[in-house]
Amino acid sequence: MKNEFTERVQKWLNTPDSERDYNEGAMLLLKLTGNQIMYRNLTMRRTRQSEEFIVYQLKRRLKFRLAQLTHEQVEQMQRQVDGIVQKRHLEKKESAPTSEFKAGKRADHDELPDEIQALYVENLSIVQKMRELHLKLRSLSLDNAPCPDSERYPFLKELISLDKKLHSNWEAYDHYTGADGEQVLTEDMREQSKKAVNLINLNKNRYAKKPTEELKAKILSWYGQVISPTDKLTGDLKELGIL
Repeated sequence: MKNEFTERVQKWLNTPDSERDYNEGAMLLLKLTGNQIMYRNLTMRRTRQSEEFIVYQLKRRLKFRLAQLTHEQVEQMQRQVDGIVQKRHLEKKESAPTSEFKAGKRADHDELPDEIQALYVENLSIVQKMRELHLKLRSLSLDNAPCPDSERYPFLKELISLDKKLHSNWEAYDHYTGADGEQVLTEDMREQSKKAVNLINLNKNRYAKKPTEELKAKILSWYGQVISPTDKLTGDLKELGIL
């Protein structure tokens, strides 16, 4: 509800001046301040000055609410990145991923097409880049605690994006079966997307009854595996405060 109300305020402010309903603007301000006397004054004595006052006050409060909303988004991204760091073992020493990649190398690697072999090589560089971003995030927190959201956001966003690319590359590499490999991969990814939707539907009621950060992180992870989320699924997760 908080996010929806913020969107209402932003929509009202984005409305051209000549089309604004200033009674609605005064009502929005009343909901933000609870000041009944100010509301009565603004609606009973409508002047250009009162209109400017409504706009100024809503803009000032919208800026604060958007900052809070951004902070919540960054915190949500941070929890997602914490899960990625643990899953990808990015906190381990530099030699650790090398052994993991060797274990994941296909026996027929040298017989695979160049573009499929390249995915394996690319993932090595992706993990290295993810590790560098993780270390940068840690140093930001140490150098400037608490680290501003504006500084954390680009690193978190890139790390999440790289993790999706890493996952996509592994899927293509692991499931390549020859000339029809692309088709097999597509079917596999669709199946994984269906499983992710089922897992979300099974667990969103659990989250509604007993929300925990651990379950929220899992649902976000499953949501990231859904190829084309429906508006209903996205809306349900927004209503639960997960998105």
